[in-house]
Amino acid sequence: MYSASINNLVASLKKLPSVGQRTAERFVFHWLKSGRLEVNQLREALDTLLKNTKSCEICWNFDDASPCRLCTDTKRNQGCICVIADPQDIPALERTGAHRGVYHVLRGLIEAGDEESLKRSKIRELLLRIKKDLPINKITEIILALNPDLPGETTMLFLKREIAKMNPKIKISRLARGLPMGSDLQYADEITLASALKNRIY
Repeated sequence: MYSASINNLVASLKKLPSVGQRTAERFVFHWLKSGRLEVNQLREALDTLLKNTKSCEICWNFDDASPCRLCTDTKRNQGCICVIADPQDIPALERTGAHRGVYHVLRGLIEAGDEESLKRSKIRELLLRIKKDLPINKITEIILALNPDLPGETTMLFLKREIAKMNPKIKISRLARGLPMGSDLQYADEITLASALKNRIY
């Protein structure tokens, strides 16, 4: 139906998360109708991204420098590491102003039945980071800020076990779960209610 050039770009866009055939087509024809200026700006932005963005050698966040700005910030508590799944989780946590420690980005979780998922993630890098700290014992707490789904729970159980074996003095915590603000008890599921009772405030 379309030319080879259009089909080629549509196929490339469909590899992006949540982009299907129709969305990809809308992008392509938007660029074709908007002219060269917008397309060139996008191309320059992508070139700059690939040229300047680096993986932080400590926490595996993406930044223009390695180590990243968060890891080199002397005002942050270097002994408290918040473990997250994706770099996009950092802005959400930073907006709360509640965490003044540093981060470790796993870039993937342990998937049940997928042995390669452990190798694809940065879990081993986290454990190595903790192991390197053992002589000085600077790390005092690991916050496991992962989603409470099957991969998240599996990963947290694995990390709790491995970290406890390496250094039982490190405090391991996870995000509390409970009722959101403005919710109604009668519409809450049993798991959420049970968690709210377990993590009740005194």
